[in-house]
Amino acid sequence: MPSSEPTFATDRQLLAANLRNVLPAHCLLSDEEDLRPYECDGLTAYRELPLAVCLPENEGQVIDVLRTCHRLGVPVVARGAGTGLSGGAMPHAQGVVLSLARFNKILRVDREARLAVVQPGVRNLAVSEAAAPFGLYYAPDPSSQIACTLGGNVAENSGGVHCLKYGLTVHNVLRIRVVSIEGDVFEIGSAAPDAPGYDLLALLIGSEGMLGVVTEVTVKLVPKPELAQVVMASFADVAQAGDAVAAIIAAGIIPAGLEMMDKPATAAVEPYVKAGYDLNAAAILLCESDGMPEEVAEEIARVTAVLTAAGASDIRVSQSEAERLRFWAGRKAAFPAVGRITPDYYCMDGTIPRKRLAEMLAAIAEMEKKYRLRCANVFHAGDGNLHPLIMYDAAQAGEWARAEAFGAEILELSVALGGSITGEHGVGIEKINQMCVQYKTPELEAFRRIKTAFDEQGLLNPGKAVPSLHRCAEYGRMHVHHGDLKFPELERF
Repeated sequence: MPSSEPTFATDRQLLAANLRNVLPAHCLLSDEEDLRPYECDGLTAYRELPLAVCLPENEGQVIDVLRTCHRLGVPVVARGAGTGLSGGAMPHAQGVVLSLARFNKILRVDREARLAVVQPGVRNLAVSEAAAPFGLYYAPDPSSQIACTLGGNVAENSGGVHCLKYGLTVHNVLRIRVVSIEGDVFEIGSAAPDAPGYDLLALLIGSEGMLGVVTEVTVKLVPKPELAQVVMASFADVAQAGDAVAAIIAAGIIPAGLEMMDKPATAAVEPYVKAGYDLNAAAILLCESDGMPEEVAEEIARVTAVLTAAGASDIRVSQSEAERLRFWAGRKAAFPAVGRITPDYYCMDGTIPRKRLAEMLAAIAEMEKKYRLRCANVFHAGDGNLHPLIMYDAAQAGEWARAEAFGAEILELSVALGGSITGEHGVGIEKINQMCVQYKTPELEAFRRIKTAFDEQGLLNPGKAVPSLHRCAEYGRMHVHHGDLKFPELERF
């Protein structure tokens, strides 16, 4: 589909010569076999080889690379660990990948101020490991936290199973140091609770590498709770489970985590992790309470009462830290577990109002029949963030097209139900057409003006996140309105 995105024609030899002037030889990759590992992120359906990969070791080298690319008019795609699931780190064919993998130092952990200063290549889990001796940890915990990096978390505004109570990345970052495409360095935010001026910190977090390259992050640390316990509830019907989620929040309870998995998801996970899930249940809920022992006991009692009233067929409470971690290990292993039972899967990410969860699950069940593909569902149910895992076989002609259409319909239904096309994975290239459904022309033009203010030539991560108006016009002609989507590829089925 035409997109009217900026076009680039890079002189490869000129680019290589200029990059060699600012980077040591071991910090620059250009041979095809060296470029191949960078051709995609976690969304492997889309791939592209860059002209070069830069692996700077200090901020000065980052500045030099960006100034060089700005002067030559060369696109730059910043990359962390490559665990993203929306194609946000897919290279540009006429550009370079700027990998921050070597920015992997924890610069400071401040026990008194409860903060840590880290480089963007530091793994999410490593922050909590470094803070553990002080009784502190970093709250946002994506399922990929063992591998994903803080720079990528900032780019995508990542969440995790505990974001309901403790917030997303944007709620846990105090300050960032950023390099612009022109090579200028600026700092946003502060170690204090607030900073004057426009809230550029919230603007940069979740901007998907389109406005600047982050070289340092100051994160907030929180005390490790004295006690945490998980209630696991089984339901004979997924609609009941969805209604139970809404009932918990309506009762004024904000758990540390509130997750939902349907039967296909638990069936995939249990043999893999042996978490102790009820395989007879149509859906299970995991609801965690943390804090002082007395408040945990009180909240567990309240949650149990709500779940019983909502029709839970079985309720279990973790009796040890090992059991609690095992319950969560199953949820966090849902993605790789599903990967064991299908050649390929497509992980979606949308958000809907909690009260519409049952409606969405019923709709997804009908879509499975429509597209003739299986789907396992896992949810950050407490905040309505859904992760349907659409199973397909890329080796079978037409299955990827059907999976992609399935995912698009889920996203567009999310908007129709009053939600959003993403909760934490970002837009990237995956959901760029659905941005045309989420927003109207005035909003898209405002996004474009912001992009231009930071990056006039459109060199940072071009073609991602914000669609052109021409692209939206083309998409609108193809899909007149939700509920009347047409997929010619499906007509032969």
